[in-house]
Amino acid sequence: MAPSGKVAVVLCLDVGLTMSSSSPGEESSLDQAKKIMTKFVQRQVFAESKDEVAVVLFGTNGTRNGLASEDQYQNITVHRSLMLPDFDLLEDIQNVIKAGSAQADFLDAIIVCMDLLQKETIGKKYEKRHIELFTDLSSPVSEDQLEIIIANLKKTGTSLQFFLPFPVSVDDGSGDKSASVHAHMHKTSFPIKGLTEQQNQGIDVVRKLMSTLDEEGGLEEIYTFRESLEHLSMFKKMERKPMPWPCQLTIGPNLSIRIVAYKSVTEERVKKLWAIVDAKTLRKEDVQKEIVYCLNDDDETEVQKDDTIQGFRYGSDIVPFSKEDEEQMKYKTEGKCFSVLGFTRSSQIQRHYYMGNQALKVFAAKGDANAAVAFSALVRALDELKVVAVVRYAYDRRCYPQIGVAFPYIKDTYECLIYVQLPYMEDLRQYVFSSLKNSKKYIPTVDQLSAVDSLIDSMNLVHEDGETFEDLFKPSKIPNPHFQRLYQCLQHKAFHSDKPLPPIEQHLLEMLEMPCVVRERCQAPLERVKALFPLKEVGKKKEEKTAQDIFKDNEDEPSLKKPKIEDEEEGFSLMKLAEGNITSVGSVNPAEDFRILVRKKNADFKDVSQQLINRIDQFLENKGSQYYMKGIDCIRAFREEAMKLSKVQCFNDFLEALKSKLEDKALSDFWEIMVQERISLITKDEAEGSLVTGEEAEKFLAPKEQKKETLPPTDEGGDVDDLLDMM
Repeated sequence: MAPSGKVAVVLCLDVGLTMSSSSPGEESSLDQAKKIMTKFVQRQVFAESKDEVAVVLFGTNGTRNGLASEDQYQNITVHRSLMLPDFDLLEDIQNVIKAGSAQADFLDAIIVCMDLLQKETIGKKYEKRHIELFTDLSSPVSEDQLEIIIANLKKTGTSLQFFLPFPVSVDDGSGDKSASVHAHMHKTSFPIKGLTEQQNQGIDVVRKLMSTLDEEGGLEEIYTFRESLEHLSMFKKMERKPMPWPCQLTIGPNLSIRIVAYKSVTEERVKKLWAIVDAKTLRKEDVQKEIVYCLNDDDETEVQKDDTIQGFRYGSDIVPFSKEDEEQMKYKTEGKCFSVLGFTRSSQIQRHYYMGNQALKVFAAKGDANAAVAFSALVRALDELKVVAVVRYAYDRRCYPQIGVAFPYIKDTYECLIYVQLPYMEDLRQYVFSSLKNSKKYIPTVDQLSAVDSLIDSMNLVHEDGETFEDLFKPSKIPNPHFQRLYQCLQHKAFHSDKPLPPIEQHLLEMLEMPCVVRERCQAPLERVKALFPLKEVGKKKEEKTAQDIFKDNEDEPSLKKPKIEDEEEGFSLMKLAEGNITSVGSVNPAEDFRILVRKKNADFKDVSQQLINRIDQFLENKGSQYYMKGIDCIRAFREEAMKLSKVQCFNDFLEALKSKLEDKALSDFWEIMVQERISLITKDEAEGSLVTGEEAEKFLAPKEQKKETLPPTDEGGDVDDLLDMM
């Protein structure tokens, strides 16, 4: 696809006396026309279009144009020459352009626009030239130069479009002028009010002009204000120049075909143009950003950037990883690559395997006949055999390679391969769900199946009448509502910085709604589905009591159940299967790792507990609430397992050493958590191997009593320094 060239557009606006008049409660024709011009310029600005726009006004009180003489081309003003559209032009349309008190011939205005285009496009390359004329046709018009205008428009290839406050009817030779061109095409009704004699004369001139320019489609270039606002309410998408990606398609070591690929589908992102500016001056230069690295100490010692290194967090550990390491780690490829690894049946590639953020269309290299023949043979063979190519794709030597699928795509005008990325093993998500067919209560009845079939048929988005079909919902024609809303708000803030944002426009809200035709059509099937699939509110079930709950043993009597430890061991064996083969206490889930390891056969409790203690020390060094809670979980697990496995003294020794360590390192905040959680020494009431009484365990958690020092008497009038010394 060749890139579209630059376009020159002249917006020609009637600001004459009648354009500003309106009925009570209605907008004037001038205000409607200015709205359309604003929408058009907004689209150009936010699409970053290279098209240039000029503005010509007729019906102005003054005159300023290159053709003006004493009695010719009066009350016509060139308001703005050809240049890129910007916010200044938007502000002019909204605030500067005002209604005039004179009238001017719209054919004279067209001649001034043609003269402007001819003079300002000399030496420049423009693919197209457009004149967009906005008027109510109330000004006197002379047909003296009509033939000259038509001839020059055809000669220069300049297209002309009219925007009127009322529809222009089709004159098919039978005298019936009641049907509007666009009202007929788009099945849209427009209110037609009584037109003046001058407006009817203007309509005849417009019809003659447009029909002569284009016998078949000339009248289709006449639009109403209302229709234009509906079409222009969407911001234009950004124009992208297609960038070719040349490469060699290789099949084995001996077959190579020159190809070129283009992005066919890719996710569009908002161009990040946000900048931090001074709130008063709105100047970026008045704000400077400076990044300083400091140590996490009392003095916040500054560290130079060269003395820092990036690290990769692995659990609670930080693995140092420099930029040099990162460069050495990168996968090195020889360069760009599009290599066929093999072929497979197209049915083997499931639709849900498609991933990535783009789809490429791959063609044979332009101008290479041999490549075209070989590539065409490959595409047609894939299509006939119903197979696809599995491809290794690398954009360039800096990129990681991808595995993808290339399937044939044959149209009347071209043939190509479409490449889509496929997932690696880590990208797949495997889930297992129970089958609905295994239970009879989940099997629908014939009536229920019929009702759902009817609902699906009624919500069909393709309307067919036997010979032709119409797509009622076209995603390819729906712009991104996020972009539309963003541009609307940016444009509003550009002119009204102190006002709140406007509400979301109605067309944005309706954009992703169900089409009206479908909504009306599916009402009856929906009611039928509602009747056949009734929804019943399910109350909360009462807790069922078993005989064991009613006739449970006395707590003082020995329980006949198996020891608790055996039940828990069974649970841990299941957890062990889920966790995999644990060989050491890790940093991600150390408490569970510890529980699994100490229950293994021939496990060394002392060695495993030392691994857990090391993890607890790491958590305390990191100093953070999340690490403290991990440490608490570890201590709880240590205490529980020590009681179950008769290793009470091992835990009590650890806890006494931990308390001393916390006092030495000023980790009182962690000790407060220990006290709140009531985690103390294991008493002899809890386990047989302990010698600690309950009172000693309570005393262990109690804070140490600080010795009261006798302070010398001081004068009430002592200065602040003495008081601080005493404190």
